[in-house]
Amino acid sequence: MPQKKFTIHIPEVDSVRQGQEPFFIKYDGETKMLRTHDYDEIYKIPGLYEHLIHEKYKCDSPNVVCGLLEEQVAKSAMDISDLKVLDVGAGNGMVGEKLVEKGVDSVVGIDIYEEAAEAADRDRPNVYEDYYVEDLTQLTDSVQKEIEAKDLNCLTIVSSLGFDDIPPLAFVQAYNLISDTGWVAFNIKDEFFETADSTGFAQLIHQMIDADILKLKTQQHYRHRYHQDGTPLYYFAFVGEKQQNISEDLIHAQT
Repeated sequence: MPQKKFTIHIPEVDSVRQGQEPFFIKYDGETKMLRTHDYDEIYKIPGLYEHLIHEKYKCDSPNVVCGLLEEQVAKSAMDISDLKVLDVGAGNGMVGEKLVEKGVDSVVGIDIYEEAAEAADRDRPNVYEDYYVEDLTQLTDSVQKEIEAKDLNCLTIVSSLGFDDIPPLAFVQAYNLISDTGWVAFNIKDEFFETADSTGFAQLIHQMIDADILKLKTQQHYRHRYHQDGTPLYYFAFVGEKQQNISEDLIHAQT
């Protein structure tokens, strides 16, 4: 981990949406306000994401999701070292690093932010076999074929679904990039998995399970992190086995 060369101040707030929590950072002689989902700005500053999200707000999602994946793979005929993972919303590499520590053979990252790729290369240069800066809803044929040629057999998406980062269609496209019978591990805020959910994820996940597109192996309700006001934020983590691609009909239903 890079040495911390910044100071932050977290003000008291009321009624601020998750991801919009403000904080002030002093770095390189400048003080400015950022919000917790200003990922492009946060990734530019070495160690800031880890300090803010994982030390201050006690985010445990990489541990929980990767731990559940490890447990389920151990119960199967596969070994964790057999996994070749597509890590979507890879950020600065915390999930990829956790996977490698657990013995995963190969991890490929993809994120929409160039700053994320630069941060991963800066902070964790030996984690990713390749790292793509792409919008999954607008993949070119050449990039799609390049990723498919890697024969990836596991998909991880941690702390990225349900907000403006990765919409349902991007999840669908990522899901279809891994092999059938591949592993899938992801999490989502609990309110985005309820029937009243407006993001589209609740309907999509239920449809995938009901249509035997995804064979769910386990799910867990847990504390993802704390909000700036001290309230715990709860998520569901899911691990399953892909049975088949998501069909064109289901894709069109998400657009």
